[in-house]
Amino acid sequence: MFGQKKDCWLIVGLGNPGKEYAHTKHNCGFRAIDLIAQQLSCKIDKVKFQGLYGQVAFNGTKLYLLKPQTYMNLSGRSVLQMSAYFNIPPQRIIVLFDDISLEPGRLRLRSDGSAGGHNGIKSIIAELGSQDFPRVKIGVGSKPHKDADLADWVLSGFTAAEEKLMAVSLKNAADAALCIIEKGLAEAANRYNGSKA
Repeated sequence: MFGQKKDCWLIVGLGNPGKEYAHTKHNCGFRAIDLIAQQLSCKIDKVKFQGLYGQVAFNGTKLYLLKPQTYMNLSGRSVLQMSAYFNIPPQRIIVLFDDISLEPGRLRLRSDGSAGGHNGIKSIIAELGSQDFPRVKIGVGSKPHKDADLADWVLSGFTAAEEKLMAVSLKNAADAALCIIEKGLAEAANRYNGSKA
């Protein structure tokens, strides 16, 4: 039984569509949301709002899972369209995405804040007109040296050793997003902030 409309939540995983991007650093949000969908037996197969989405009941709450298909820099368009259609406020939109300031395997949960240089988050803030949405940052590691091209770095893959860390980290990120809904952000942050695979 779905909860009342005020209990709707939207979890957004950021990434780029296309097989060539599937296992890049920038697609950690897509990978984490796929794990949530798998855990909740939810198919993310509805095509609308410039994205792919699914809906499922989670502890009496109506939960939407969204993978924007706009490419990273325009992610906010998809998020705005879907949140406006279902009347979901920013405070109930959880965004999962890659963070180069954290080592692979580490997570950081935040209730709000700036884009921190992430173009997907920058787009969401611009479209929603708000920074007040919870987020789960998934560490992918910093550039190998300061002159390295950032776009090339986030569109590269992981080493075999890093992939082992990321498998645990992505599962933790998926669990953290659901914990925010179930227990609140403070409890989720207490459990998962800084978690190391």
